[in-house]
Amino acid sequence: MSITSPTARALAALGHDTRLAIFRLLVRAGDAGLNVGEIGQHLDQAPSTLAHHLSALVEAGLVVQERQGRSVINRVDYAAMRRTLDFLTSECCTGVKLAKSENAA
Repeated sequence: MSITSPTARALAALGHDTRLAIFRLLVRAGDAGLNVGEIGQHLDQAPSTLAHHLSALVEAGLVVQERQGRSVINRVDYAAMRRTLDFLTSECCTGVKLAKSENAA
Protein backbone atom coordinates (compact mmCIF):
# COMPACT_ATOMS: atom_id res chain seq x y z
CA MET A 1 0.00 0.00 0.00
CA SER A 2 1.35 3.41 -0.95
CA ILE A 3 0.70 6.37 1.32
CA THR A 4 0.76 9.59 -0.68
CA SER A 5 -0.81 12.14 1.68
CA PRO A 6 1.87 14.00 3.67
CA THR A 7 -0.34 13.86 6.75
CA ALA A 8 -0.90 10.12 6.40
CA ARG A 9 2.85 9.55 5.96
CA ALA A 10 3.60 11.64 9.05
CA LEU A 11 1.05 9.80 11.16
CA ALA A 12 2.21 6.41 9.88
CA ALA A 13 5.81 7.28 10.81
CA LEU A 14 4.74 8.31 14.29
CA GLY A 15 2.78 5.07 14.68
CA HIS A 16 5.82 3.19 15.98
CA ASP A 17 6.90 3.48 19.62
CA THR A 18 10.59 4.06 18.88
CA ARG A 19 9.93 6.68 16.20
CA LEU A 20 7.44 8.44 18.45
CA ALA A 21 10.03 8.48 21.27
CA ILE A 22 12.69 9.87 18.91
CA PHE A 23 10.32 12.55 17.63
CA ARG A 24 9.28 13.61 21.14
CA LEU A 25 12.93 13.76 22.22
CA LEU A 26 13.80 15.94 19.22
CA VAL A 27 10.86 18.23 20.02
CA ARG A 28 12.29 18.69 23.51
CA ALA A 29 15.78 19.30 22.07
CA GLY A 30 14.49 22.25 20.06
CA ASP A 31 16.39 23.96 17.27
CA ALA A 32 19.75 22.67 18.53
CA GLY A 33 18.74 19.13 17.58
CA LEU A 34 20.65 15.98 18.49
CA ASN A 35 23.04 13.63 16.74
CA VAL A 36 22.45 9.87 16.62
CA GLY A 37 24.82 9.23 19.54
CA GLU A 38 22.97 11.68 21.75
CA ILE A 39 19.60 10.20 20.79
CA GLY A 40 20.99 6.75 21.58
CA GLN A 41 22.14 7.84 25.02
CA HIS A 42 18.71 9.24 25.86
CA LEU A 43 16.72 6.30 24.50
CA ASP A 44 19.20 3.46 25.10
CA GLN A 45 19.03 2.35 21.46
CA ALA A 46 21.73 1.13 19.07
CA PRO A 47 22.86 3.57 16.36
CA SER A 48 21.79 1.18 13.57
CA THR A 49 18.28 0.96 15.01
CA LEU A 50 18.09 4.72 15.35
CA ALA A 51 19.35 5.28 11.79
CA HIS A 52 16.53 3.09 10.49
CA HIS A 53 13.87 4.95 12.45
CA LEU A 54 15.32 8.39 11.73
CA SER A 55 15.25 7.54 8.03
CA ALA A 56 11.52 6.84 8.28
CA LEU A 57 10.94 10.18 10.06
CA VAL A 58 12.98 12.03 7.44
CA GLU A 59 11.06 10.28 4.63
CA ALA A 60 7.80 11.32 6.28
CA GLY A 61 9.00 14.93 6.32
CA LEU A 62 8.95 15.28 10.10
CA VAL A 63 12.70 15.41 10.70
CA VAL A 64 15.47 17.19 8.83
CA GLN A 65 19.12 16.26 8.98
CA GLU A 66 22.11 18.57 8.63
CA ARG A 67 25.71 17.47 8.36
CA GLN A 68 28.05 19.38 10.67
CA GLY A 69 31.55 18.09 10.10
CA ARG A 70 31.48 14.37 10.83
CA SER A 71 28.21 14.56 12.72
CA VAL A 72 24.63 14.59 11.44
CA ILE A 73 22.27 16.77 13.46
CA ASN A 74 18.60 15.74 13.54
CA ARG A 75 15.90 18.37 14.06
CA VAL A 76 12.14 18.42 13.96
CA ASP A 77 10.63 20.20 10.97
CA TYR A 78 8.29 22.34 13.06
CA ALA A 79 6.31 23.55 10.04
CA ALA A 80 5.53 19.93 9.11
CA MET A 81 4.64 19.15 12.72
CA ARG A 82 2.26 22.13 12.83
CA ARG A 83 0.63 21.13 9.52
CA THR A 84 -0.01 17.66 10.94
CA LEU A 85 -1.43 19.06 14.17
CA ASP A 86 -3.53 21.61 12.27
CA PHE A 87 -4.98 18.82 10.15
CA LEU A 88 -5.91 16.83 13.25
CA THR A 89 -7.50 19.78 15.04
CA SER A 90 -8.92 21.84 12.15
CA GLU A 91 -12.50 20.77 12.78
CA CYS A 92 -12.32 20.40 16.52
CA CYS A 93 -15.68 20.76 18.24
CA THR A 94 -17.56 21.76 15.09
CA GLY A 95 -20.18 19.08 15.68
CA VAL A 96 -21.14 16.00 13.73
CA LYS A 97 -24.65 15.21 12.63
CA LEU A 98 -25.91 12.06 11.04
CA ALA A 99 -27.98 12.36 7.91
CA LYS A 100 -31.57 11.32 8.51
CA SER A 101 -32.50 8.09 6.82
CA GLU A 102 -35.99 7.75 5.40
CA ASN A 103 -35.91 4.03 6.07
CA ALA A 104 -35.07 4.32 9.75
CA ALA A 105 -36.84 1.73 11.84
